[in-house]
Amino acid sequence: MAALEGSWVTEAHELGQCAISFQVNKLLHAEQSEFQKIEIFESAAWGNIMVLDGCLMVTTRDNFLYHEMMAHPALFTHPRAKRVCIIGGGDCGTLREVLRHEEVEHAVQIEIDERVTRLSERYFPELCESNDDPRAQLLFIDGVKWMAEADPESLDVVIIDSTDPVGMAEGLFGREFYQTALKALRPGGILVQQSEAPLLHGSLISSMRTQMKGAGFQAMRTLCFPQPCYPTGWWSCTMARKGVDLDSFRERGAATKKFPTRYYNVETHRGALALPEFLREQLEG
Repeated sequence: MAALEGSWVTEAHELGQCAISFQVNKLLHAEQSEFQKIEIFESAAWGNIMVLDGCLMVTTRDNFLYHEMMAHPALFTHPRAKRVCIIGGGDCGTLREVLRHEEVEHAVQIEIDERVTRLSERYFPELCESNDDPRAQLLFIDGVKWMAEADPESLDVVIIDSTDPVGMAEGLFGREFYQTALKALRPGGILVQQSEAPLLHGSLISSMRTQMKGAGFQAMRTLCFPQPCYPTGWWSCTMARKGVDLDSFRERGAATKKFPTRYYNVETHRGALALPEFLREQLEG
């Protein structure tokens, strides 16, 4: 849980017996929403920082790493994703990256806590620049319920941009939810979900992949990438496909993309598909 001590905000990670701290200038905003405590700090070197229930969620300086990797590998793997659903993602950064793709005709973001989005619009406006895009739809409802009621074969990509698998987000990490996502995806559709820190949460990643396979997904790949504001500074997302191939992607499309990125490119995508040896042993035996 993050704590303000003097001019530093610190989040200690009991599992990893480590902590991460950011020097801050001042507290910009604090409130208890219907769902969680939300705090926004102005930091000395990392821009604004959002903290939810004591957990560091996003900083101005490094959010591009996470948002780009949650969106572009899946969208460049799919041949032509027209309809995309984002569960969570209240800061809207993943939505912005999704809508950089011209082939996307509709992207719905389902965030249970509207206050996260409204505060992001105020303190992280660069992440919310696509909120008024006519292709975007913002819903502030329960994502698990929405997915259970989604029309069969109505989506091309489902992105689970959630908090840790506790409390409100716990239902997003189980077989029942993956089954509803599989049903909503068209043939060849892709699910991508943030899957925590490889150095700390290998058992969780293994469990996620087991549950995805049990739900009927045919291919799984876990991609690792840097993320300084999260535990250990190293994070992951896991892709699952209603199909058999996640190793090939539209490399020419990624190389000639018409929009800027700061981390994602052909090489980082290709490299992220290569599992570190310790994780390969844990996930693949």
